[in-house]
Amino acid sequence: MTAWPYGTPQWRGLRAAKLSVQPLCEACLRREVVEEAKVVDHIIAIAKGGDPFPPLSGLMSMCEPCHNTKTNAVDHPNASGFRRALKGFDVDGNPIDPEGWETGAFAGRPIDGQEPAWESNKDLVLKLPNREAERWV
Repeated sequence: MTAWPYGTPQWRGLRAAKLSVQPLCEACLRREVVEEAKVVDHIIAIAKGGDPFPPLSGLMSMCEPCHNTKTNAVDHPNASGFRRALKGFDVDGNPIDPEGWETGAFAGRPIDGQEPAWESNKDLVLKLPNREAERWV
């Protein structure tokens, strides 16, 4: 038997409405990947205080792999909180799940792809305490 509220006519109608409005996986679209959505996810899980029947903006159309990743990382009762809900980066190099990223971490670096991030390779040097620097390249 399906757990409440997923077996109710109200949920089935809400799920159908969300998939009608957004039939593609929203996480994949952020990476510019086109994948059919088969799952409708509560952005805020019911177990974590989310509304069982939220407005469509409180739901996310997802493919099964993206939904499973998000559920295991964030919604599962044993989730550590250290994993990203949505993995990967968009075409501009920004994380599709911005939570936890320091704002401006790459400030000052050119992002147009026309030149290196730095004038030198100093960003490719690993410095360990009490050891000489090692280049990563």
